[in-house]
Amino acid sequence: MAVDTYTYTNKIQSILDKQSSLFQLSTTQLYKKILDNNEGELTELGAINAKTGKYTGRSPKDKFIVNEPSYRDDIDWGNINQPIDEETFLNLYEKVLNYLNERDELYVFNGYAGSDEDSQLKLTVVNELAWHNLFAQNMFIRPDSKEEAEEIKSDFTIVSAPHFKADPTQDGTNSETFIITSFKHKLILIGGTEYAGEMKKGIFSVMNYLLPKDDIMSMHCSANVGEKGDVALFFGLSGTGKTTLSADANRKLIGDDEHGWNENGIFNIEGGCYAKAINLSYKKEPQIYDAIKYGTILENVVVDEDGDIDFDDNYYTENTRAAYPINHIENIVTPSKAAHPNTIIFLTADAFGVLPPISKLNKDQAMYHFLSGFTAKLAGTERGVTEPEPSFSTCFGSPFLPLHAKVYADLLGNLIDKHDVDVYLVNTGWTGGKYGTGRRISLNYTRQMVEQAITGQLRDSEYIKDDMFGLNIPVEIKDVPQTLLNPINAWSKPEAYREQAQDLIDRFKHNFEKFGDEVSDLAENGGFK
Repeated sequence: MAVDTYTYTNKIQSILDKQSSLFQLSTTQLYKKILDNNEGELTELGAINAKTGKYTGRSPKDKFIVNEPSYRDDIDWGNINQPIDEETFLNLYEKVLNYLNERDELYVFNGYAGSDEDSQLKLTVVNELAWHNLFAQNMFIRPDSKEEAEEIKSDFTIVSAPHFKADPTQDGTNSETFIITSFKHKLILIGGTEYAGEMKKGIFSVMNYLLPKDDIMSMHCSANVGEKGDVALFFGLSGTGKTTLSADANRKLIGDDEHGWNENGIFNIEGGCYAKAINLSYKKEPQIYDAIKYGTILENVVVDEDGDIDFDDNYYTENTRAAYPINHIENIVTPSKAAHPNTIIFLTADAFGVLPPISKLNKDQAMYHFLSGFTAKLAGTERGVTEPEPSFSTCFGSPFLPLHAKVYADLLGNLIDKHDVDVYLVNTGWTGGKYGTGRRISLNYTRQMVEQAITGQLRDSEYIKDDMFGLNIPVEIKDVPQTLLNPINAWSKPEAYREQAQDLIDRFKHNFEKFGDEVSDLAENGGFK
């Protein structure tokens, strides 16, 4: 089918040129629209709380990439990157545009993804809902003025119509919900879900396609920098402590979730933070708690009729969130970029209780654990999960990686070599037994270990090699009990530890088989024996 891209570009532009399209509204203007439209509620902290309906998280089974010849061979097609043909996509896009053309108001934001100007992506975000537009303003990088925004000629556009529902029998989708990316048409089309995080992660997936094409590493990690300019990266899946450990009062935050690494150093892809809010308290996470104020969007938090928040209540979901501009955090780097990292931390919450609280990795081990992306799901977190289950997410971010995993692994490996980066595996999970028997490793101890790793104090420490995983464990760390460092010492029955450790090793090996012979050297040199 011959496709006239110009026709579709003109059509969306004609819709945006209508007087009812509201461009680059201020936070105050959007607050008024949100409250007037009953899209959210004002809370005691000054934040807006919005409900996202039945979709309280991402919908990975409804995510597609348009199968177009210009990049077809680059994509790692499968359950994560599902193909949809171009004609089907454009027919659905036409329906969405007709739907939006009938709305009384649309909200439009122009901004950027990427704080490094050489690789920055210019964005236009078109929203049906005012609170989604405020979310976009919080999460992406904001122009300094409306005049600057007007000059932006977007490289990529998000069109979000959450109240439009697809018909799977006609539209080629799996359900009423769809998140479709076309690299040819430079568009992300979203419908059928009010979960705002689809916009954020959609652009992250786009950057994970574009940046490696220019030999720039894209990473699902947080980053901070110390007073001496020492930069640390924190990779980890949900629940491992990525946001908590990078929000350090003694270090400046670069960003909490998405970064690039080019010849100049590290740069944040976003302009905001999307922190988990369940069980949030000032005592445990003061920086995040203080960031929740006027301008912040809360998602699915329980709020009473007086606007009082109960962060401990999971009535709507465990996945309650707070989206705020990064400048709501006082201790930040401006602009959000820094030099090359000195230290990389891989975070895992091992619910089996067998991995060391901290271990130093050589390059092959680092690549093995990067490709593995291990953590554990806990009993009760998902329907049917009654025992801890291993969860492997390639490169600590497989849902957002359009390219083959080896592309990202090779980039990271080359950068570790070039800049002589120390890499540590940190277990923020259990010790002395698996979940339900053992105990969670103290956050205070984890902070001590991480602090000494990223400040270089562990670089020349004495290490021993554990005989199950082949990992290098520090013999001693200041202010951390020595019995905690080698996990077998924390178990009352060493044989029970070895049995559980071998079970996890077997699971790692089975997972790594999916990468095939192409990375067999990593399995041999960096994996578990």
